[in-house]
Amino acid sequence: MTFSWKRVNAIFQKDFKDFSRNIAVSIVIFLPLILAALYERMGIDSIQAHFMIINMTFTMVGTYVQCCLIAEEKEKNTLRGLMLSPASTLEILGGKSLLSFILTIAIVFLCAYLSEYRPANIAIVAVAIIISSIFFIGLGTLLGLIAKSVMESSVIVLPVITIFTMGSFVTEWADKYPILQVAEYLPNIQLIELATKVEQGAGFGDVFSNLAVIVIWAVLVYLLTAIVYKKRMVD
Repeated sequence: MTFSWKRVNAIFQKDFKDFSRNIAVSIVIFLPLILAALYERMGIDSIQAHFMIINMTFTMVGTYVQCCLIAEEKEKNTLRGLMLSPASTLEILGGKSLLSFILTIAIVFLCAYLSEYRPANIAIVAVAIIISSIFFIGLGTLLGLIAKSVMESSVIVLPVITIFTMGSFVTEWADKYPILQVAEYLPNIQLIELATKVEQGAGFGDVFSNLAVIVIWAVLVYLLTAIVYKKRMVD
């Protein structure tokens, strides 16, 4: 079966209409923008602060919106119709992820503009943000497939928002509680570490390990998503 952009575009357009009609879901994209504008007014200008907003965008736009879109399809029993349609798994998951990806990248860009974050090497940070976006959208897809309803999806995504938005503060206690050093391998922490190195003049070679860890997280979450998706096809 050949990959069809026409099918992907049809799924994207349907998601866009569903998203624009669901005010409870669509309104969350404004929260990171409001916080970014407040930070700029307050003069907060640290890498930790900039990436708390960016990680919030990943979780609230990439993960939360994606999770709700998938859960809504399940709740309406339209996801099963898609699974049984001629569209391939790649076309369905690609089409279902396209809106969340565009929204995530656009909101990250606007947040960086509003908070006046100007990375020393925009190419490295852009690559890291794209890979991170793919991971968080995959996480949203996985949670959406697990959730039984839109209401349930709103609940199960809360720990993700907390851990990946505020989790960077956990590393400050890592010296006192060594077990917390595990948190340093979370993708959001790796992203902050990468951005810090970039401000110190690091190149692609210097941040390769950080990018590799984020890629591994993305691969793992999509493997889990594929397993759960296949299971839902036969349930």
